[in-house]
Amino acid sequence: MKGKVLVAMIDLLSAEIAEITGGRLTHTAHPDTQVLGVDTDSRDCETGWLFVAKPGEASDGHHFIDSAMKQGAVLALAERETHAEDSTVHPAIIVPDAVIAMGQIAAAIVSRLKAANGMRVVGITGSAGKTTTKDLLAALLSELGPTIAPVGSYNGEVGVPLTVFRATAETKYLIVEMGATGIGHIRYLTDMVHPEVGVVLGVGSAHAGEFGGIQNIAKAKGEMVEALSATGLAVLNNDDNLVAAMKSRTSAPVLRFGIQRTATDTPGVWAQDLDVDADGHPVFTLVSADSSKHHVVSGLIGRHHVANILAAAAVAEYLGLDAARVAAVLQGLGPSSRWRMERIERADGVSIINDAYNANPDSMRAALVTLAELGLPDAHGNARRTWAVLGEMLELGDESRHEHDMLGRIAVRMNIKKLLVVGRGAKLAYNSAVLEGSWGDEAYYVEDTQAAARILKENLLPGDIVLFKSSNGSGLRFLGDQIAETTSGPAAAKEGSAQ
Repeated sequence: MKGKVLVAMIDLLSAEIAEITGGRLTHTAHPDTQVLGVDTDSRDCETGWLFVAKPGEASDGHHFIDSAMKQGAVLALAERETHAEDSTVHPAIIVPDAVIAMGQIAAAIVSRLKAANGMRVVGITGSAGKTTTKDLLAALLSELGPTIAPVGSYNGEVGVPLTVFRATAETKYLIVEMGATGIGHIRYLTDMVHPEVGVVLGVGSAHAGEFGGIQNIAKAKGEMVEALSATGLAVLNNDDNLVAAMKSRTSAPVLRFGIQRTATDTPGVWAQDLDVDADGHPVFTLVSADSSKHHVVSGLIGRHHVANILAAAAVAEYLGLDAARVAAVLQGLGPSSRWRMERIERADGVSIINDAYNANPDSMRAALVTLAELGLPDAHGNARRTWAVLGEMLELGDESRHEHDMLGRIAVRMNIKKLLVVGRGAKLAYNSAVLEGSWGDEAYYVEDTQAAARILKENLLPGDIVLFKSSNGSGLRFLGDQIAETTSGPAAAKEGSAQ
């Protein structure tokens, strides 16, 4: 269930939490109260849990302490005293900042588990692919021992502690996904968990507006490798020049991965003879760090996922998983987190590819390339009609107009058959597509997902392939789910599929 995280195995008492955080116990909080779990959602609290009353953008967690207590919480981590309906002070630990206190508790847990059982920590960052990579790596490291990885995309100052809180005394490997929207964010997270292995997947243009440019993105992502000790390992994408250059920013040994390889790029993990099959799955030869070669057909969709596969393979091999076993686990392994090139086949023959959890110019292009490849004629000359349903890419700053303008032009140049642009923030993609290709009824623009759903239900034909791609906040992932659950409308009665 969402948010549920157990910490009972380390026997944290309220007095210990107060000492870790520098907090103050209210007079109603007993110092020997044992905490059995932690959550930031009052609805998910259970008997014996600690409720973190963090302030939020839409609501203040302090307003839900009473609700959490009724659910069974025995203690709150709060920034001020609050009262129950009978005016009694809620049992709580009062701290200046509840989110920072969460990080302090997480840091203490990581330190204890490293000392107790030698738990090894892997940090993963990059502008795209973090969640897919951590899912792949979790599957690989589970072959070696109990492994904890983030739920969904828990990768920030709240998500990382929630991931740590799920670790147990038996946990051997802790995978931490680290996101950032500014300089110093990743450093804050690395200071919390002190990764032994740091992976940098890429420096794209995601959040360029917040960062103030791509060079600042590279500076922020590089905080991952700067945090590594000389006994750790930096795993760097050799195909991204800004990532490859991070070698100079770490004292740790470097293990590279990628498709582009030169004689001086060893040691590394590489992909040779890369192709995609008829279903868009990457097919390649995995060249492991021990120089052995293994044929891999991935269950992921899109050649851009090869970087994620190689990164996970590199870490797993370094941590002790035999290269042949790495390849065997990766064989056919698909996504385990939702809305990441998630493919659903409808009963009427329409294929849905829902990749609308995150979006930036790089991931948009990669998804469109995959869609275009899926629409190519097969050995019998049969092609499938492709639809790109695109929403706004958020947080691009001054580059937003240019990137959305380019998006529409790219869709035309890749010969995508139908373009449906949703939302005012993305309208430039529709305008540029019309200008680029003089499209008539091949391009649509609507202001909301309801109108988009009507167009799709009326026009989809058996055999169509539909890509949904946007930033999380644009909501197209839910439209993708809706269309995946429906069947074609009146247009389905027509014979064939327009090409």
